[in-house]
Amino acid sequence: MTDDAPTPDAPLRIGTRGSPLALAQAHETRDRLMAAHGLPEAAFEIVVIKVTGDRVQDRALREIGGKGLFTREIEEALIAGEIDLAVHSMKDMPTLQPEGLILDTYLPREDPRDAFVTLGHGGLADLPRGAVVGTSSLRRRAQVMARRPDLYVVEFRGNVQTRLQKLRDGVAQATFLAMAGLNRLGYADVAQSPVAPEDMLPAIAQGAIGIERRTSDDRVAALLARIHHRATGLRLAAERALLEGLDGSCETPIAGLAELTGDSLRLRGEILSEDGARVLSDDVTGPATDGPEIGRAMAAQLLERAGPDFWTD
Repeated sequence: MTDDAPTPDAPLRIGTRGSPLALAQAHETRDRLMAAHGLPEAAFEIVVIKVTGDRVQDRALREIGGKGLFTREIEEALIAGEIDLAVHSMKDMPTLQPEGLILDTYLPREDPRDAFVTLGHGGLADLPRGAVVGTSSLRRRAQVMARRPDLYVVEFRGNVQTRLQKLRDGVAQATFLAMAGLNRLGYADVAQSPVAPEDMLPAIAQGAIGIERRTSDDRVAALLARIHHRATGLRLAAERALLEGLDGSCETPIAGLAELTGDSLRLRGEILSEDGARVLSDDVTGPATDGPEIGRAMAAQLLERAGPDFWTD
């Protein structure tokens, strides 16, 4: 512990959204920092920040601004010095950070797969014709429509508890949640079936927690360096390079997953039209340290195959 370590009188302020999952992620970050530096819980303060994406629940994300809706207010607080670091679900993060902020610390990645959740059926293939599937994700919507065009897909927003209640209320017969979120909340038994990446690639960076800080804050950088998970960083560097190369947002159905085997990295990527009628995919393996180059090259290759009207027809 150094002289400038956080103390109960001057705690390290951790900014987060207020959902149960976001709080679980903030607590995991705090606990890892406590263990790494031998600090008491009182040396940290969890600061809950209301974000637009949580306040507005009656419209699709693409109608109110996309991914930045879950990060903007938190990043503004970080820039203003109201918090010392910010904890994010990486699948919510834009590929570019505001000037003065950097995202270079990742915790060990949880299960990146989707979970197919239903109260009365086996898997997606077992749903009866005309069944209703609820999701707020354009990616999941397009993937469902590509595999089961006979199903109806409806908007389904809210936290894990809200979406499970909607299933019980009969709003839809099935939905998808992230296995990582269910595991972190102790709901692993909720999943009717984890969806293999071979059947449905997850969102870019799904299951990963990222920690953002001010670029100039060397004190926080030193604290975070002790909890950074290098393997997760290598995987996300490839996935986020793919996303950035595709100019991805909440308005473009994109999926991707990087996996490590020793010093080798396998990146799988997929783009879909909104109606699921068109699907393009790629699968590349190379040195783990070349992840960003692999991601950018895959993005360029997919865009060339797609042509200029893939997402606009």
